[in-house]
Amino acid sequence: MHAIRIEAHGGTEVMEWTALPDPVPGPGEALVRVAVAGVNYMDVGARQVGGPGWAPPFLLGVEGAGRVTALGEGAEAEGFAVGDRVAWFYHPGSYAELAAIPVTSLVRVPDGVADETAAAVMMQGLTANHFTTETYPIGPGDTAVVHAAAGGVGRLVTQMAKARGARVIGLVSRQEKAAVAAEAGADHVLVSAGGGFEEQVRELTGGEGAHVVYDGGGIPTFRSSQLALRPHGVHAYYGPFMGVPSFAVTDLPNSILLSYPVVQHHVRTREALVRRSAEVFAMLEQGRISVLVGGRYPLKDAATAHADLESRRTTGKLLLLP
Repeated sequence: MHAIRIEAHGGTEVMEWTALPDPVPGPGEALVRVAVAGVNYMDVGARQVGGPGWAPPFLLGVEGAGRVTALGEGAEAEGFAVGDRVAWFYHPGSYAELAAIPVTSLVRVPDGVADETAAAVMMQGLTANHFTTETYPIGPGDTAVVHAAAGGVGRLVTQMAKARGARVIGLVSRQEKAAVAAEAGADHVLVSAGGGFEEQVRELTGGEGAHVVYDGGGIPTFRSSQLALRPHGVHAYYGPFMGVPSFAVTDLPNSILLSYPVVQHHVRTREALVRRSAEVFAMLEQGRISVLVGGRYPLKDAATAHADLESRRTTGKLLLLP
């Protein structure tokens, strides 16, 4: 098989299209022929700087969809069979033609959900589900500020917040992305490439501020996100590869609550993964959310996908096709 492998951290030039032996599923694993792999900012961070579990050499990618071709010893205990269509939430090494994946990380893909759609929502869809249910259970009468509202996560957060009855103020980095955020359901769209948007948010909320800000903008947006909140509002700051600011607890304004939501905590158990994935798939089948594919690339051209993602020129979800 072939896969995208890196031998050292760095720019897109370290991403190598490499021939490797076909993996053999071990106990509790399924061998999956990858149909689609999703691209995430996490992948860019893993390539650039690494982190726990990302010491070179390694294969990039953490999510995808495909079909089971073989089962390791004991893997049938979870009820999977050869030929099943499956998707996975987090499996390092997904930028590959084949992957041996623990069956506990797999979920079945409903007939009404295409492979591309399933691959596109495993990381970002579950993240959006986490943000709008457990991080801040958003509902009617609430106002949410959503960063990067034209991107993969932001677009899904916008749709899920709207489905739960909230009002959404979407932030986009470029004017040409405003229409995408509005199409996803944002009631207001502000163009802001960094901080300084808090006064506009306050104007749109009658001086009160938002109930929650979903902030994946990194250090440049951190303070403005907090100042855009009403008393006891929730600042959901995500994306460790975007930078982690230093601050004193006494710097937090308006008695706000600061959350650092990690989607793995949302699906800590097999039962939670199956249940939350089913919620996302059901919203797709009911038409309450949709996926915008911003680009499709041959797997061997994954470096181009990374370059496009880093440029912030893209909207929606980027996918790799082996």
